[in-house]
Amino acid sequence: MAETKSKVRNIGIPNVEPPEKTCDDAQCPFHGSLSVRGRIMEGIVTSTKMHKTIVFQTDYLSLVKKYSRYERRRSRKLAHLPPCIEAIVGDAIKVVECRPLSKNVSRVVVAVTPAEIEIKEE
Repeated sequence: MAETKSKVRNIGIPNVEPPEKTCDDAQCPFHGSLSVRGRIMEGIVTSTKMHKTIVFQTDYLSLVKKYSRYERRRSRKLAHLPPCIEAIVGDAIKVVECRPLSKNVSRVVVAVTPAEIEIKEE
């Protein structure tokens, strides 16, 4: 039986290549019908324990006017992880806003940069 290539959509985000792996998830921006719009965020994966959902963390600076200094803050957000994209804890990801997929999930992962694994030599 000859394999047929599934159609891959162009989601319109520069510097984002579609994954080589294919999936049949309707909520995948590349192989399904989910449209993406709005902000493009970058963060670090902190948890992958939920089904098709990950928790990612974004770090940012906030100005404290009283002292005219910045403080580091972080926020944890949820994003949908399509089956064609593989991410583990510690990976850097690129996330795009989309329509609400559940109560707390209104973002989808579009790109993953694997974390650098350090090998300790003894």
